[in-house]
Amino acid sequence: MDLRLICRVLFLRAAWRRRDHWDAARIAAHQEHALQELRRAAYAGSGFYRRHHAGLHDAPLDQLPSVTKADLMDHFDEAVTTPDLRLADLENHLRSLTERGGDPGAPWNGRWWAAATSGTTGRRGTFAWNRSEWGTVLASYARANDWAGISAGLTRPLKMALVSSRVPTHQSAVVGASLRSGLVPALRLDVTAPMDETVAALNRFQPRILVGYASALKPLAAEQRSGRLHISPQGVMSASEVLSPQTASELEAAWGSAPFDVYAATETAGIASPCTYRNRHVYEDLLIIEPVDQAGKPVPAGTAGSKLLVTVLFSRTLPLIRYEMSDTVRLGGRGCPCGRSFTLLEDIEGRIEDILQLPGKAGSVNVHPIVFHHLLDEAGSSGWQVIQERSGLRVLLAGLAPGASAEGVRAAMSAALTEAGVVDTQVDVHVVERVERTALGKAPFVRGLPRPGK
Repeated sequence: MDLRLICRVLFLRAAWRRRDHWDAARIAAHQEHALQELRRAAYAGSGFYRRHHAGLHDAPLDQLPSVTKADLMDHFDEAVTTPDLRLADLENHLRSLTERGGDPGAPWNGRWWAAATSGTTGRRGTFAWNRSEWGTVLASYARANDWAGISAGLTRPLKMALVSSRVPTHQSAVVGASLRSGLVPALRLDVTAPMDETVAALNRFQPRILVGYASALKPLAAEQRSGRLHISPQGVMSASEVLSPQTASELEAAWGSAPFDVYAATETAGIASPCTYRNRHVYEDLLIIEPVDQAGKPVPAGTAGSKLLVTVLFSRTLPLIRYEMSDTVRLGGRGCPCGRSFTLLEDIEGRIEDILQLPGKAGSVNVHPIVFHHLLDEAGSSGWQVIQERSGLRVLLAGLAPGASAEGVRAAMSAALTEAGVVDTQVDVHVVERVERTALGKAPFVRGLPRPGK
């Protein structure tokens, strides 16, 4: 346990609770000041940002060019603000953690915490944080518990079970290892482990809070309803994957209350999480998010953007200013019975790489993941997956729900695609024990072909 780090997290959680009472004007003023400090630090320490924003150092945020993961990785050594941090050294450290083992919660060289994205969109990203930043990252995840009304303290430790990736380079592993203490007894379970082992471990541990990918929580809910799993978590939190309404209803049926759908990313840490009314609020004191269309123009509230630009107000080691994410989100207004004025996040509709481009009579046709959710949410008893391949679509059903059949699913899929204008696309349906997972244990519902440069 890193006592200094835990103390910083506790301090930040207490300080941030006062921000729950900020009004919109106070939030905007904080953002403006924090953005000025971020840009001042970036221009002083990062040659990449000085060049990327050349002639625009005093321009409004919305006039600055966006930055992609490829931009940052190609220019990592000059994008960071500390001269003794190099991408090659950092990747060697992460490779060593994976190959030789080690504690991902311990800072590398005593100074930095690091994590990497899986590279499922075609480009792996490596990110690093200093002690101050990492404390903020941890506190941002802890805030989700606070807003959900799940308290922790010396007299009532927060027993947390995390069903996700055990790969030491994944942020969930680094976060779990960093927070593990007497205050937060943590059980880290590998999402790829046999189900009977996971069920037995959870039954022994009896967590107060259960956190996991949606694709991991869905089969656990089935185990709970069958009577093999018998836990009574105070809260169930879904993270890192899209939580469909069907899966959410299954989790609620299993544990008696609606799950909390937490929105976060490796690069940014926590972005938004629900209050006790299950309204997701954006962490506007920690970051600025801009849903934009494909041309980079802002979209109005209530409209889903084609991608998301994120500015992380506390990032210093590797500044993130208008960082492009492929998430498709829809923002709402302000105001909630919980009393918070932070902007509402109405929906996360999926990711650009999950919108399949398939052949049509007059060119390519975009098929949104919702088409597959309507068809498959109730067909696979323990989950499903659509994988685009050069030859067509491969559909995996983890078990069959009563009344469903592989041929029936294939016919329904083909009919829906034809109705959407898709032609010459073969659909193959396979019933499997479990869906395919990425190197970091995620099981995206719809996996498109990799996009160049992402």
